[in-house]
Amino acid sequence: MSTRKLLLRFAKPYPGLILLTILLGFSGALFNGVSTALIVPVVLRIVGQEVDLSSAPTLLKTIMSPFDNISANYRTGVMAGAIIFTIILKNLAAYASALASSSLTRALTADMREAGLRLLLEIDIDYYAKTKVGDLINRLGGEIGRAAGAVGSTVKLGILGITILVFVGLLLSISWQLTIASTILLSLVTLINQYAIYRSKKFGKQLSDMSKAYSITVLETLNGVRLVKATGNEEKEYQRIKKLIRDREKADFQSQVNSGAITPLSEVMGITALLLIILLSKIFFADQITSLAPVLLTYLFLLLRVLPLISELNTIRSNFASTATSVDVTSEFLSLDDKPFMGNGKLPYTKLQEGVRFNSLSFAYPSHEKLVLKDVNLYLPHGTTLALVGGSGAGKSTLADLLPRFYDPTSGCITIDGIDLREFDAVSLRKRMGIVSQDTFLFNDSVGNNIAYGRPEATEDEIITAAKRANAYEFISKLPQGFDTLIGDRGVMLSGGQRQRLAIARALLQNPDILILDEATSALDTVSERLVQAALDDLSRDRTTLVIAHRLSTVQKADQIAVLDQGRVVEVGTHEELLQKGGYYSRLYSMQFAERPEAIVKRNQSLLRISHEIRTQLNSMIGFLRLLLDEMVDNSQERQELIEESYKSAWRILNTIDVFDDVVNMQLKGKFLSLSEQNQNIATSEYETFNHISVEFRTCLNPILSSLRSLADNLISTHNEQNKLVTETYEAAIYLLDNLEKFEDSITN
Repeated sequence: MSTRKLLLRFAKPYPGLILLTILLGFSGALFNGVSTALIVPVVLRIVGQEVDLSSAPTLLKTIMSPFDNISANYRTGVMAGAIIFTIILKNLAAYASALASSSLTRALTADMREAGLRLLLEIDIDYYAKTKVGDLINRLGGEIGRAAGAVGSTVKLGILGITILVFVGLLLSISWQLTIASTILLSLVTLINQYAIYRSKKFGKQLSDMSKAYSITVLETLNGVRLVKATGNEEKEYQRIKKLIRDREKADFQSQVNSGAITPLSEVMGITALLLIILLSKIFFADQITSLAPVLLTYLFLLLRVLPLISELNTIRSNFASTATSVDVTSEFLSLDDKPFMGNGKLPYTKLQEGVRFNSLSFAYPSHEKLVLKDVNLYLPHGTTLALVGGSGAGKSTLADLLPRFYDPTSGCITIDGIDLREFDAVSLRKRMGIVSQDTFLFNDSVGNNIAYGRPEATEDEIITAAKRANAYEFISKLPQGFDTLIGDRGVMLSGGQRQRLAIARALLQNPDILILDEATSALDTVSERLVQAALDDLSRDRTTLVIAHRLSTVQKADQIAVLDQGRVVEVGTHEELLQKGGYYSRLYSMQFAERPEAIVKRNQSLLRISHEIRTQLNSMIGFLRLLLDEMVDNSQERQELIEESYKSAWRILNTIDVFDDVVNMQLKGKFLSLSEQNQNIATSEYETFNHISVEFRTCLNPILSSLRSLADNLISTHNEQNKLVTETYEAAIYLLDNLEKFEDSITN
């Protein structure tokens, strides 16, 4: 049923291709039958046997009649030529039909994958909360491919059925008695094969389930590879995935064993049935066996040509059974009836004039009864900032998700300039919104392309300007290829603060009308937070901004602060007003700042954390280089990997130092948060110390990077020269480690 649904849905654009495939298959079947019917009489004539077709069936007489008027001296040669010609036509038709069928299968596969991709892009976000990404990738890739193969095989099955019917027609015209007996015997062969087909369906379901489990596990492991390494669970994950691989290969082998047995089993049973039919023909035509010998031979030859077709039919049935699960999974995946799609308005969004209002807003996640938001009433005027604060689970992020219509409220509404959000076209609305969250997503692409993702048509100057405003230009300009530098999967080659500044640059370039900041600095250290916060202040200037904050120090200047508790708004006002009330906000503020350490202590802790990060990368690099010097590598590939890892460690050290340089520059520009004069003098002294060490680090790091890049690119020809360069790099790294220890001593003492 699912196969028929998929065929009806996706084959509609290709009626001509389907018809052509069937017509070519029918033509091939006719030419095949005619050539087969001619072979026996021609062979008998060649060996000198007289062929008497006076008692032959009408159909055979009709096939032979074009040769009756040809001289007996040339008849055999003409008939032989006719056989060759019809076989050529049969193979040409079969070849063209195979090409048409293959084109149809490829078109169906592409259409189904495009439909799946379109569905995944248009479906509600809630769908992804309930479905694992690995499962979706498996469906979009393997399952759709197998299902498309099954749908394409439907056409092949139709062609095969036509061919068998042509031969059955010929067989019936020769002897209906033998044909009935043959049908009964060959049906028994099909019934015997039914057990193997049943097993194919069972193995097909196993393979589908195992492929799904494998895709999910591999994707989760790769996404969480840092946790795997941090907990030392590499071997555990390897063994878990290895078991999945082995189990899948075992099931695949069992499926192949089962499928491979169908053809030889069909052949053995078919030949057995053929021998029984010969015995039956001797019984049925005992009195006419001599006169009907050419006819019977033709019948048996036709039947012999049918046997491989029946075997192929059983093979296709087995394939159908094997892919039945994939067809069901694909049919369910591509079905639109049970998927959550958000209705889209027709009104194009242009610009915010007055403000955003949350009217009696309540919300519960789909398939959940508990309300996450309860009767929320807030107003965000144009050009102002509304901050949402509260404990974990208060509903802050949920409220922010409703504004770009990731979800629709259960009751109440959100209006922009008095118009319900649901009346706007979602794409035009979201294009005028900028979202910067704590979980910044970056593509495995260049820095420039990541910044310009929201506005691909942006010029190079616009991208540079956005980077400068986001305090990102300085560290970008120091990357190996600047704005063309590839930053790795999810921006892994950058620090957290650098990733956040790229996200801010992306939002600046998009020039949003409404800005949503979802705890954009909560996961950063103090140094990075200051840089990011300065960029956020520039981004939110003169914009309508909704801010979600955990650190209350980042929202003190907001025009309004709304305090949420268990989904309800319990307080609204400015920072000073809420402190004077002495309510929930005041208690939150006291909890965060009552035991706040002195600013200088926090800066020292921040410097130590980043210093420890440098030490970690430096120790890794020294360890890799020591392995190279001690010749503890088995092959050139392993040596190359150690050099690459050393280079990455050096680059990460340089990126970390860039963060400190940015802080020093910010200090010179007067962008630090206010400190007492005494603390400023202490801080200045510390940062001057770091600035001196930073210069030394850069002086050593630059040749280290250059040397490691030369080694990685195989620019050093001899082994001795390579070892000399590794030795120099190792000594420079040890020198850096000594300087780092001096710097840490200057902070702690």
